[in-house]
Amino acid sequence: MFELSDKAKKLQVQLNEFMDAYIYPNEHTHHEQIEQAQNRWAPVPIIEELKAKARAEGLWNLFLPESDLGAGLTNFEYAHLCEIMGRSEMAPEVFNCSAPDTGNMETIARYGNEEQQEQWLKPLLAGEIRSCFSMTEPDVASSDATNIACEIRREGDEYVINGKKWWSSGAMTTTSKIAIVMGKTDPTAPKHQQQSMILVPLDAPGVKLIRSLKVFGYDHAPHGHAEIHYENVRVPVSNMLLGEGRGFEIAQGRLGPGRIHHCMRTIGVAERALEMMCKRANEREAFGQPLSSFDSIRKDIARSRIEIEQARLLTLKAAHMMDTVGNKVARQEIAMIKVIAPSMALKVLDRAIQVHGGAGVSQDTFLASAWAKVRTLRLADGPDEVHLDSVAKIELRQYR
Repeated sequence: MFELSDKAKKLQVQLNEFMDAYIYPNEHTHHEQIEQAQNRWAPVPIIEELKAKARAEGLWNLFLPESDLGAGLTNFEYAHLCEIMGRSEMAPEVFNCSAPDTGNMETIARYGNEEQQEQWLKPLLAGEIRSCFSMTEPDVASSDATNIACEIRREGDEYVINGKKWWSSGAMTTTSKIAIVMGKTDPTAPKHQQQSMILVPLDAPGVKLIRSLKVFGYDHAPHGHAEIHYENVRVPVSNMLLGEGRGFEIAQGRLGPGRIHHCMRTIGVAERALEMMCKRANEREAFGQPLSSFDSIRKDIARSRIEIEQARLLTLKAAHMMDTVGNKVARQEIAMIKVIAPSMALKVLDRAIQVHGGAGVSQDTFLASAWAKVRTLRLADGPDEVHLDSVAKIELRQYR
């Protein structure tokens, strides 16, 4: 479709080699270490070991498009690497490219001041700490971000934060030290200027981790998703990102790249599921013949290949447009991929699970946990309905 730079091609080769040498052989060890850990939310030894190897090989902070802090890649080039990393649950963290840290780092790099970057961005880029994004609330429909009710009130040289959040991904891990919190600073301002984003240390007095939230029974340790209550939490005014009332502006700058990352990782999941489906179909016999000889299975394999290719091409088109004409012009393409990529991957995963039978719903393959994670993406970063509405509005404007 579009040519990759020599640097991106080289990183692709390196990344694939690293995945084959270290990631796939250690996936079982990764799960065992989490299950056997005294503290499920503490760093996993095999991840820390592989992070050091990845950094030594230059496979580190591959995101941050066209930034001196990253690998200097475009969104389009990084998208190809995201797909490779998406094939394994553990891979993104190994390369310091996991959500929500990537989005938080991009936010602080783009909108943070020098003090904020020194205190928080530097250790995040070094992989010394992790972070969480605290936006969604249990008491309001957070798919409409104007509903966000968490109070951020200025008192002298401090902001006081009060509110309940949940699905604050990344907050449970013991190395998570900072949250980007979205809340309301001025209820009387125009609708899209009421919200702000502020940096809140997770060890600040009044920050209460209420519980870990499970996704279809998975707690996703050591990463985890938390319900957090902010009760009279005080932070300096210098912790405000960009300025009061700029929360929506930051969100739009943050979510475009994040959605591309999610979609390409999801395509990586689908590719791996199709690979497993084909191998299983060739190896497994039923009623005296390989599963691959049954017409229904062959059609499922064909449909999966077609759907993956369609989703990939649309996602790469969106990434290319972000690089060439910007997020605002590419908003329809970004909305479309956010709908199509998770839906496609869920279909492919479901077919792969069916071919694997009982093994497909067990812990012996990655299929069941991958299905649970991908299903959340039809809600995360905006539910399908919001994106479909955006696509329709843009389409209808052409015919007024």
